[in-house]
Amino acid sequence: MLLPEEFLGSKPLSTVDQIQNLILDSADFEEFLNELARFSAHQVAGAGDDALCGITLLRDRKAATIGWSSDSAREVDEIQYSLSQGPCLTAAKEEREVYVPDLFDEDRWGPDYANAVASHGLRSVLSVPFHLQGDAQAALNLYSDVPHKFDGDVAARARGYTRQISQALRLAVRFSLHTDSATNLRATLESRTVIDMAIGIVMAQNRCNQESAVRILTDASSNGNVKLRDIAASLVQSVGGAATRTHFQEPGHKEAV
Repeated sequence: MLLPEEFLGSKPLSTVDQIQNLILDSADFEEFLNELARFSAHQVAGAGDDALCGITLLRDRKAATIGWSSDSAREVDEIQYSLSQGPCLTAAKEEREVYVPDLFDEDRWGPDYANAVASHGLRSVLSVPFHLQGDAQAALNLYSDVPHKFDGDVAARARGYTRQISQALRLAVRFSLHTDSATNLRATLESRTVIDMAIGIVMAQNRCNQESAVRILTDASSNGNVKLRDIAASLVQSVGGAATRTHFQEPGHKEAV
């Protein structure tokens, strides 16, 4: 039996559906954001038109481009970070749309910003904020080599588009935060394991209790101005088979013969 066309997948996917597909098809968070930037440039600029796109994220008082349609997009975003000012930073921090019709006539952020971005062959910039509801602040940055590129309908399309995908980006940022936390926790646990192993080695070498072994290691760390984890890793590695063995000994303790 033949099914109607709408059941055969011929019906155009909505923007949200396409974003969900990007999430499912991406191998990791970084790949998704870069694909999102490329998709955004196409959606806002229109078919057949070229635009650069970057996604700026502000978190913990730091700004970074977390997704970019090309290396050039990332480079012009980073000009703002080096100057600590520019349309995408203003859009993200103040959660308002910022439009630069022509960089040749722009002076809101001083001549350095406009001249630096224009030197890349660009003429107009549009930055539209995402609404991440407290997780962080972010903005979609669009660049074109055509002056007044983002007038009228294009700007309206960008506003509608960012509203549609804000939830997807919010979820992606939350996922990234959880991933970062998991990575940090894993590193902490690995570090703890190395330190525990080093404590056991010092206890065996010096025939002392755990408290004394911890004090020996922390004293060695403090006196040598070396992180405790690095001291521990060096000791564990040396005992594991290196030619020269590192032996931390409690002051006044005589090694048994």
